[in-house]
Amino acid sequence: MSPPVRGRRRPDIEGLRAVAALLIAVYHIWFGTVSGGVDVFLLLTGFLITGSLVRAMERDGRIALGAFWSKLVRRLFPAGAVVLGAVLVGAHLLLPRSRWTDVIAEVRAAALYHLNWHLAGDSVDYLAQNNAASPVQHFWSLAVQGQFYLLWPLLVTLAGLVAVRLGASVRRAALAAVAAVLAVSFGYSLWITAHEPVWAYFDAGARLWELALGGVLALVIHRVRPPRWLRLAAGWLGLTALVACGVVIGDALPYPGYASLWPTLAAALVIVGGANGADGWSANRLLGWRPLTWLGGHAFPLFLWHWPVLVFHLEVTDSERPTLAGGFLVLGVSFAAALLTSWIIDGGLARATTRFSTPIWSLAAGVVFVVPVLVAAGLWSGSIEHERRLRLELSANPAAYPGAAVHLDPALADTLPVLPVHPDTSTVIQDTVDRTRGCIASSSSTELVSCEFGDTDSDYTIAMVGSSHVRHWVHGLRALAEHHGWRLVLITKNSCQFTTETQYRRNGDAFPECNDWNGQVMDELAELRPDAVFGLATLTARGKGEGEEHVPDGFVERWRQLDAMGIDVVAVRDTPRFPFRVPECLDRNHRADCVMDQYTSMAEVAPYGGLTGVPGNTRFVDMTDYLCTEGVCPGVIGNHVVYYDTNHFSYAFSQSLAVVMEPSLFRSLPHAPASQDTLAESTGSLLAAE
Repeated sequence: MSPPVRGRRRPDIEGLRAVAALLIAVYHIWFGTVSGGVDVFLLLTGFLITGSLVRAMERDGRIALGAFWSKLVRRLFPAGAVVLGAVLVGAHLLLPRSRWTDVIAEVRAAALYHLNWHLAGDSVDYLAQNNAASPVQHFWSLAVQGQFYLLWPLLVTLAGLVAVRLGASVRRAALAAVAAVLAVSFGYSLWITAHEPVWAYFDAGARLWELALGGVLALVIHRVRPPRWLRLAAGWLGLTALVACGVVIGDALPYPGYASLWPTLAAALVIVGGANGADGWSANRLLGWRPLTWLGGHAFPLFLWHWPVLVFHLEVTDSERPTLAGGFLVLGVSFAAALLTSWIIDGGLARATTRFSTPIWSLAAGVVFVVPVLVAAGLWSGSIEHERRLRLELSANPAAYPGAAVHLDPALADTLPVLPVHPDTSTVIQDTVDRTRGCIASSSSTELVSCEFGDTDSDYTIAMVGSSHVRHWVHGLRALAEHHGWRLVLITKNSCQFTTETQYRRNGDAFPECNDWNGQVMDELAELRPDAVFGLATLTARGKGEGEEHVPDGFVERWRQLDAMGIDVVAVRDTPRFPFRVPECLDRNHRADCVMDQYTSMAEVAPYGGLTGVPGNTRFVDMTDYLCTEGVCPGVIGNHVVYYDTNHFSYAFSQSLAVVMEPSLFRSLPHAPASQDTLAESTGSLLAAE
């Protein structure tokens, strides 16, 4: 949402803004569901801005673009920057170190009004989907509006020029242009919501129709003359539907898509209901009630503050949802912060700059607030990078940072000093993800993606095929491939198993992209003809009540198919799945507390032990003894962070597994070429010291 646009005063619209802001806050705080309030703000923005721009075009024959944009900067940037600066301080004081890098990136994106695309990218990035809610996540809607503010005056200007050229009415030309945007954007919204619902939520193209609907309404409402009884009915129906939106829709329907018609049409009915004034017992008269219009004047800062206050409250109280009293505390603090922000911005800044009303001064007044936020984010990011480099230098000593190799020297395991973990928890996600970004197909992709490592001209090829739980072994296998001269081909897809069984998403929906990918992989392997395929032998349980570790029948059938193709199979046992994010646990607790019971997600005995029908080409590898000891799986081994989230290896720990995996791999692949010395001997790691 954005601050109110000044024009012909309609108190009921200010009241509608207040209702929308309250709905957003209430549903976010106590229910965690969609309220429809953001959709109302988008529609109101389109309604007010379109009307203002067309009137300027009709009056002056042009739109003063510099003045228009600079005034918006002055109105939007200061309050947003104040909140973003507070978020940086709050994140440093209250959030675990492992979340700092994400918060910095999101604050930057929010300050520069492209957060919606940043969050959309994370929404389809499987490796980032476990990220906790950002304290600035709600700024995505401001980013959408910011992009609208850049586009809309150009659109109206173009429509005006066409109107002059054709001798037509500016209003009619603008109506045609806005209606065309409405139709195209709504059609796109339906399509993208059906195919990529999470991406669609942040996609400006899927939201533009809501702003365009407000624009169409602004251009035709002067012709709307419904009878009084119909206006009364429209106002009350719209207001009632809006208040009920969160209850009716909630999280039950893909959003935006068809579901977003509910709050936008509800708001449109309210606007139509007050088109000719508010009288009697109309909903519009209620919305024009002075306390509501007063709240509407502070709706923008309230919207800005409620979400970070909620996120920090949940962090401090270590809860997923606030209590009734806690929710009122969040609401109260948000109100107080909103009033203080309004006093600082609208009172102090506005009065201090009254004499400077030129576009350049308006622009400067807004930018001067944003620059310190960007500078602070840059300095903090630089400090984190400095710490990351120090950890990297320290980790070069294998006696201090052996990772999984610590199991090769029991004496060292007993005397290893407790050092700062590697990788740094603030960068472990990014450091790991970036190393294979572009080498793994997203869950929604229909294309096969592969990357090659090691000696790409080698006569011996190993293909790693499967889900992200195959991918997270790549750093260890890459080290072995580079040392022994193998060609390593990584062919993986997020959330998708290499199996003959029909695959479904975790929520039970069909997963055709995975099934298609499996077919493509078999075609690729037929052409590639690798000497061996490295994949999963089992699937561990995601948590209590979600099954037990098992060998899917489709895995065995795949092994048989590979056997018929003359390809060996190395089937590695799946890894534990923690009930918490390991880096966050390490930030909050002593590392000894960041452990889990092995048998929460793993069977006591590998389930392939007595399996029948396993073809002769398949060899099993079980590295569990290097991940868990006596039924306990730690989050730190050999001073290495083992997992960058709940169940994926950090790149550093995966690399450290190479020396302990080497003997098992050669037992499984007796025909694999080997260097004269082992990897451990050549790198001077613990095995060489024995």
